Amino acid sequence: MATEKLGALASSQQIQELAATFKPADYADKVLPHFMVTKVPTGLLGLLVAAILSAAMSTISSNMNASATVFTMDIYKKYFNKSVSDKQQLRTLHIATVVFGLIGLSAGLAMIGAKSLLDTWWKLSGIFAGGMLGLFLLGLISRKAKNAGAITATIIGVLVIVWMTFSDSISSEYSFVKSSLHSNMIIVVGTLTIFLVGIIVASFSAGKKNY
Repeated sequence: MATEKLGALASSQQIQELAATFKPADYADKVLPHFMVTKVPTGLLGLLVAAILSAAMSTISSNMNASATVFTMDIYKKYFNKSVSDKQQLRTLHIATVVFGLIGLSAGLAMIGAKSLLDTWWKLSGIFAGGMLGLFLLGLISRKAKNAGAITATIIGVLVIVWMTFSDSISSEYSFVKSSLHSNMIIVVGTLTIFLVGIIVASFSAGKKNY
């Protein structure tokens, strides 16, 4: 019986050969769980799991509350119901929190098959955060930037972000239009594009007015 069990197990050489074929995306998200299960004592392991879960719950709840507050104050109250009462604001906050929570849950379920959650997170951050960060820096640093310049910069930046995001899906026939940068650079390129285009448009508009 023992011989049959040993025969069913792979040899150390086979395991090493298999491990050599792995790419970082295949084991990146599995390193920490493996270390926790095999190296961390049982009591400390429970504390680590509790800390990770509490940090995740705190981050999720704060993001849901922030998103609901932004929607209520900057969108609903500004464009849909300017004379909204406190009770209506609270109800809108509750509904928006549930909606954003469902959106986040759907996004999490859609990422179940992702090979590397970290790479997926960086890619999504580049898509959604690059534009906001570039626009924020433009408003913070440049005092010449106006609405027209900010809108122009945002449109161009979003186009660049979309191009870099779907660059990998472009067929080989049009390889000359593919982006040669890594997907983690989307947030950097998107931010710089919006910021620099906004600065250029603002400078051009200011020079034209002076002329």
